[in-house]
Amino acid sequence: MIKNVGIIGGGTMGSGIAQVAATAGCMVTLYDVHQGALDTAKANLEKITNRLVDKARMTPQEKDAIQNNIRYVNTIKELANSDLTIEAIVENMEVKKKLFQELENHVSDTCIIATNTSSLSIASIASCLKKPNRCIGIHFFNPAPLMKLVEVIPAIQTSQKVLDTVQITLENWRKVVAVAKDTPGFIVNRVARPFYGEALRMYEEGVADFATIDHALKSVGGFKMGPFELMDFIGNDVNYTVTHTVFEAFYNDPRYKPSFTQKRFAEAGFLGRKSGKGFYDYAPGAVTPLPETNQKLLHTIFDRILVMLINEAADALFLNIASAQDIDAAMTTGVNYPKGLLAWADEKGIPWCVKKLDGLYNEYHEPRYRCSPLLRRMDATNKTFF
Repeated sequence: MIKNVGIIGGGTMGSGIAQVAATAGCMVTLYDVHQGALDTAKANLEKITNRLVDKARMTPQEKDAIQNNIRYVNTIKELANSDLTIEAIVENMEVKKKLFQELENHVSDTCIIATNTSSLSIASIASCLKKPNRCIGIHFFNPAPLMKLVEVIPAIQTSQKVLDTVQITLENWRKVVAVAKDTPGFIVNRVARPFYGEALRMYEEGVADFATIDHALKSVGGFKMGPFELMDFIGNDVNYTVTHTVFEAFYNDPRYKPSFTQKRFAEAGFLGRKSGKGFYDYAPGAVTPLPETNQKLLHTIFDRILVMLINEAADALFLNIASAQDIDAAMTTGVNYPKGLLAWADEKGIPWCVKKLDGLYNEYHEPRYRCSPLLRRMDATNKTFF
């Protein structure tokens, strides 16, 4: 039973995870070497919980309990009583390893040591520990208190007991748990690449402009944000880096090839909302361009991106990255897709998926458009995912 939780990193993600654990009744120790980060985390939590009380979504007593469940400390030895520690610091392998080696000197032999990394190898991180079987990936999505999904990634060293304990704990924290194999991008950051990559590719080909591609995904597909809106929201620098990392991690597989367009936007400082300009202009008074409304064009755009997303989800299942249920749950609860991609494949029809992909491959003769063997096998045997 996990009762005492240590969180390392007082930034947005670390403080968000602390709020989740404290809300579930755990005693939380939030550690950061910078006292200023801790002061900010405490003040922000006070603002957040005050708003929830004002909206009658939380009682004053519940608010006080959450804040009282969290200790803010700036020395790592204060994590000694933790049953579970979760680091949420910079995405740097060596920094994480150095931290975990120090942490292991202060916690008990039974303490689970988890990383919130979104892309780094869990096996590599675990290798620095004297007891690597206690290490696991627990990847929350931002903002942690609002996003339901948590990807859980056991390394090849991770014990079954640790995996079981983490799953039960997160379910008690009212999270949707998706267990993923320790491969680049896990589920969401791998499967979602075509949402951005194929949109950028179509723009580069001159199929349509940013506004029209976004409009197609929203009006035809029911997505809350189009790919260019979402890249501007995430930050073109961040989104490009994730794509480049996944591309290199998969030995330069063309399916994950980054876009020169996005690279140039990032290099120009057109990062999106945070810089005031990205694919769209966010300056006061700026006019948002109107999309084209030709239905045939909009459906063509949507179908091409959708089938590439379905292909990626099918390949993740084919390679045993996660179960079909966890893949679909990850995409609907982690990035708010309107439907699970595999369920969407069943709805559109597996023969439709294969035909669309083969059509793209025959047109371009590029490996990025190769059809997943799983889809081809299912087409030949009239099977569905669910």
